[in-house]
Amino acid sequence: MNVPVWIWLATVAGLIVLLAIDLVIVDRKPHEVTVGEAGRWVAFYIGCAVLFGVGILVFSGGTYAGEYFAGYITEYSLSVDNLFIFLVIMSAFKVPAIHQHKVLLIGIVMALVLRGIFIAVGAAAISQFSWIFYVFGAFLVYTAIKLSKSNIGKESEDEEYEENRVTKWARKLFPVTEDYHDGKIFTKIDAKRYATPMFIVMIAIGSADLMFAVDSIPAIFGLTKEPFLVFAANAFALMGLRQLYFLLGGLIKRLVYLSVGLGVILAFIGVKMILEALHTNTLPFINGGEHVSVPTVGIEVSLPVIIGVLIITAVASLLKTRKDGRRETATGPDAPAPAPHGTPTTMGAPAEPEANPAADEPQEAEHADRRK
Repeated sequence: MNVPVWIWLATVAGLIVLLAIDLVIVDRKPHEVTVGEAGRWVAFYIGCAVLFGVGILVFSGGTYAGEYFAGYITEYSLSVDNLFIFLVIMSAFKVPAIHQHKVLLIGIVMALVLRGIFIAVGAAAISQFSWIFYVFGAFLVYTAIKLSKSNIGKESEDEEYEENRVTKWARKLFPVTEDYHDGKIFTKIDAKRYATPMFIVMIAIGSADLMFAVDSIPAIFGLTKEPFLVFAANAFALMGLRQLYFLLGGLIKRLVYLSVGLGVILAFIGVKMILEALHTNTLPFINGGEHVSVPTVGIEVSLPVIIGVLIITAVASLLKTRKDGRRETATGPDAPAPAPHGTPTTMGAPAEPEANPAADEPQEAEHADRRK
């Protein structure tokens, strides 16, 4: 795929314009983002990503368009577990709700710049060393096994955030105030410049997202070797991630099988990369440096597999949480106590005791004697 420089520049400029529009419209007046507002922005960014893919289909063909969509869906799915870490960080730093969107915006812009550097390094390594696919593939399989054994939502609820080295370095570089100063990143106190907690939490968000790129970047290189498609898929996935954070909220905790689904996808891509590495093998200690005749997996298979796994994961998770919710309702502390054995009930409530005419006769006779 031959991408002219002007296409790269136009793509980057378009992404900057989208971010500027988002910044001007949403952050012009700090406020708490509503579910409806977040839903509209998520739809907008997904629409932009789809239109970009249609453009690739028209000008570059179905193969590259399929690679882009597979990469975008994979990156967007893998980035969902970032949301749990974002929740932990926001809670640890006690970020006011009206400033959370700004924190995510700047933090993700930082991550996008750093991912661009990461993608450039990865593309250069792949072009120079074909054996790097063995490393990437083995790493993805290892990550898949580790991820499938975890419980993303549960872990994030229980764990406490521990600042990484980048965040600690930022604290050493700048003195940090104890309290927030509206939405300011830096402020002056007694003519001395201080960083606010807003600055530190942005560093924490950006560096945390970069750590997730360690598995997501090799994964997308397993679907396409085109740096332009890798960058575009990452950019659109990250740009829609902020609004997804506000849209899903507690709903994301219902995806109880998410870690298993993502593990299956990573393992699939890892095996795919190892097969491709064997198919183009040049290592002398494997088959004498000759290519190994093994089947490879094309994008026409990869894309349906990724979509299918995500659909099954989502449906199974929602059915599971729905079933567990009904069980908790039926056996919870507020559940109605069962009626005593042999007691007739009406609409689930104990029936009123039946009248006993024989017991009332002596009273009626007494009243009659008094009247006489």
